[in-house]
Amino acid sequence: MRKFTKIEPSYFSKDGCRLVWIGEDEDDTDTVILNKDELSRLVEILKNNNVGKVELEDNFSEILINSDVVQFRLKEREHLEAKTSEFRENILEYAKIPHEPLHVQIFPKEFYPSVWIQKEDTKTIKEPKKQITLLQAILSGSPKKTEETSSSDLFRIFSTRRSTRKFAKTKIEDWKIEKILAAADTAPTAGNFQGLEVFYVKSKKVKEALVEAANRQPFVNAPLVLVFCMNPNRVKMNFSPEMLSKFSLQDATIAAAYSQLAAHAVGLSSIWIGMIDEEKVKKILRTDLTPSSILCMGYPDAKKPPKSRRKLKDLIHVLEE
Repeated sequence: MRKFTKIEPSYFSKDGCRLVWIGEDEDDTDTVILNKDELSRLVEILKNNNVGKVELEDNFSEILINSDVVQFRLKEREHLEAKTSEFRENILEYAKIPHEPLHVQIFPKEFYPSVWIQKEDTKTIKEPKKQITLLQAILSGSPKKTEETSSSDLFRIFSTRRSTRKFAKTKIEDWKIEKILAAADTAPTAGNFQGLEVFYVKSKKVKEALVEAANRQPFVNAPLVLVFCMNPNRVKMNFSPEMLSKFSLQDATIAAAYSQLAAHAVGLSSIWIGMIDEEKVKKILRTDLTPSSILCMGYPDAKKPPKSRRKLKDLIHVLEE
């Protein structure tokens, strides 16, 4: 059984926190992320030695504070517990100290599956709907067909993702940003050396400067902007500098792809920016690391169906002998 172990700052906000449970195995870790309001409500209840409930931002999960135990009832995840006395002491001590956000370095063992928000189907179904394959969904480009797949199905995420160049001004929830950042770190990397860095751009001025560095593409100034950069110095392998650079470029590219899919999984749209002036971007970010791409995300101004794709016979080359 996992034991509540520690509280640490959020990856991008000094006002929230991360609650960490660790089991017998070092890799058996689970984490609950609280935003500023959730943490404040929790502190208020514990400070007054009250019992109560805190509903989390995903609208499904909740924290139940009892006199002896604090229960975390989480959507599609194992429930977690902590002794109230120990939990209260840790939370109130944490709340006293000003915190700075951690660097964006999220370890795979601290990542948990996304909470898929969907309506429960209460109707009795006599026969299951016929599932379509990923290839059928991609090739059809038909929203009617792709809706037949489960909304939490990885293949649905692949087949319904579409780039967008116009974002709504709707604020993105912190828990969604956490998942997108965590997805980047779960991506495979050369030798697991993680030869990349991610710049999470919150500054409006920096976003505007990136627009100029990205061939004046206005949608770079999106609600959520991540710049993926190569860091070949992290790749400790016995290869030439050119090969290490190639590994680092691949690491950064795959991480960006994982983040893009994660964004779509939590209801956001994105656009991948590859046309950039690398030197300008480096100067704007004040870094020596070479950027590989900029990923811009937000709620779409209007939802659109996925585009049709070329025929598979033009894409796939089968070698049987």
